[in-house]
Amino acid sequence: MTVPVHDVAQTRLDNALRLFDEFVRATVKHPDAATLRGLERRFAERLQIQPSYWSQIKSRSRQIGERLARQFEQLCHKPQGWMDQPEGSPAAAARSAQSTAAPAPEPHDSPLPQGDDERFIVGLVLTYYRRHPQRARTRLLDLLGEVLMPATAAPAAKPAAPAAPRDDALDLWRKTQSGVAPLKHTKR
Repeated sequence: MTVPVHDVAQTRLDNALRLFDEFVRATVKHPDAATLRGLERRFAERLQIQPSYWSQIKSRSRQIGERLARQFEQLCHKPQGWMDQPEGSPAAAARSAQSTAAPAPEPHDSPLPQGDDERFIVGLVLTYYRRHPQRARTRLLDLLGEVLMPATAAPAAKPAAPAAPRDDALDLWRKTQSGVAPLKHTKR
């Protein structure tokens, strides 16, 4: 049995609002109107969407599509398909019980930021890069080089002794650094 498109859209909206309620309850004990506005922005950041997009979803001027529903589930630690299940359905209850029994571990090798701290750092780096791309690239590569290269390692320009074993992180850093082309200056 397939659920009509309108029902799925409404169910996804209802579940997105439930996710927001969970977020509010987990974040603030007694939210007021000003706090809620700030929480909506933070909730949108958690879902990796723009606050204006979240506002459009809430006002029903945008619907939550398949890809976005799966993104919400992943970022809110819900099982796949949770967004498509009405709140009182047996399938939703079974999925909810399954997700609370054993939450899925966070993948550490995921390229997506995990948690508020990582999202904050990624946002800072992007802001810096967008304002000063060449300077950001140079400084970030230097910083990463300091972290990844051991203090006693030879610089990348000098050949290493053939018998010396290479550190995996150092090797990765050198490969990454050598594969980065300089940025082209754009006219403004």
